[in-house]
Amino acid sequence: MRTETDLNGAVWRKSSYSNSESANCVEVADGYPGLTPVRDSKVPHGPALLIGTEAWTTFVHGLST
Repeated sequence: MRTETDLNGAVWRKSSYSNSESANCVEVADGYPGLTPVRDSKVPHGPALLIGTEAWTTFVHGLST
């Protein structure tokens, strides 16, 4: 069964490693149990990916190794 996730009230944030000069950033939103919404900061009204929190955590940890 597929359900829709309402992201209209999402509060998006960029990585603390991002700066205002970099146009190539992703943003994530907190507050969605079991999901990490991810979007392209250049297209704030475009689509967002909904990634399972466990998969997102594994991805982020993989970046630091």
